[in-house]
Amino acid sequence: MSNTEAKLTRRAFVAGSAGVAATLAVAPAFAAGKTLNVLSHKVHQTVLGSGDGDLMASWRKANDAEVAFTTFDSNPLQDRLFREASLKETEYGVGYLIDNRPTSQIAALFEPLGPYQDKDAIEDFGDIAPGLVQGMTVDGKLIGIPVRHATQGLFYNEALLEEAGISAPPTTLEELIEQAKKTTFTSKAGTPVTGMVLASDLAVFPVMFARAYGGDFISPDLKLVPNREALEQGLGALRGMFEAGSLPRSYATTKNDDQVTWLQQGRAAFTVLPFARGAQLNNAEQSKFPGKIKAVPFPGSKAIQGKMPMASVVEAWAMSIPKNAKDKALAWSFIKEVSSKRVTLGMALNGNGPVRVSTYADEKLKAGNALAAVEAKVLATARGAFPPFPEAARAQATFLEEVQLAVLGRKPVKDAVSAIIERVKPMMPA
Repeated sequence: MSNTEAKLTRRAFVAGSAGVAATLAVAPAFAAGKTLNVLSHKVHQTVLGSGDGDLMASWRKANDAEVAFTTFDSNPLQDRLFREASLKETEYGVGYLIDNRPTSQIAALFEPLGPYQDKDAIEDFGDIAPGLVQGMTVDGKLIGIPVRHATQGLFYNEALLEEAGISAPPTTLEELIEQAKKTTFTSKAGTPVTGMVLASDLAVFPVMFARAYGGDFISPDLKLVPNREALEQGLGALRGMFEAGSLPRSYATTKNDDQVTWLQQGRAAFTVLPFARGAQLNNAEQSKFPGKIKAVPFPGSKAIQGKMPMASVVEAWAMSIPKNAKDKALAWSFIKEVSSKRVTLGMALNGNGPVRVSTYADEKLKAGNALAAVEAKVLATARGAFPPFPEAARAQATFLEEVQLAVLGRKPVKDAVSAIIERVKPMMPA
């Protein structure tokens, strides 16, 4: 965030036409009595339930309070949250932060939560995955309480694999590439099948392919392309799949939601999605293959197996309190309740990625989530797509521009990697 953004006033924000539209469309609700306004993604509201399944009903009653959610998609949400936190005062008591966004400057806009934890502790705080807590600790200060993680797994349609004569999902990246080619065919139902469907506008996927060869886009210690050869191999694999027809011809315009639809309809055999999507992919009312869409860890290449673990990508969300919030005590009370074992389990049963280690061992969750054990295993070595730094969003956009050119064959892979390094290097912290 720039100094200009840090000094943003409410008048300046509302002055822009986009700001006016956003403000009018999603203004916080003001009802009689006490109201806690929460800025989040829609999924955070949904997993807390409603009606008879409202997980916060007892909290509302005990605090004589209502919760009013204002929701955006991920990037617009973060932009709005940072603007609100930059104002003299905000009506929002709680804002949901993504783990790759809080730089030192952004973190300074939010309350350090250590003193709140010391005074009125969250239930069994040590049960929350330490890696997720670390991701929300900036300059030694805890600024967010983890609430959701989306850990990526490899989903596959078991029925389509069987049609192609494949008896088991891949255990290496090389096997995945080969199986994706074999499942690029016309199914018995007459449906043209593409071996694998991936969105082109998310860094998750090229990062996963780079890590499968032991590389990365940006390492946790902020090294840009720490292993050039591995990134070239990863992008080369994606390009090879596109050339073979085992990525969609529409790759350049494919979005995240398309991945879900294509797998549900039997138009693709493989995709990469958060494990929490398993229930949706197998929903009998939406999917043509309920019970047949399964998941395994995304496999590393033969080159890294036995040498290093495959680090799947995880995106984590946390609840934060803007420093300029009005009722911080009510906000902490909300965070404490949402972080409880009871609500964490309830959210997990509603499809949330649970941040507590103990939740994965719960019999209710295991009974309703066949992927719980696999997800817990993958989470143990997963990490974010890239670490936070001031120019991270622009670096990601630049990375994706070059990745797309490479995958579509409009630029040699080596040239694309050179361009990534050349263009992103000036954006990296000094």
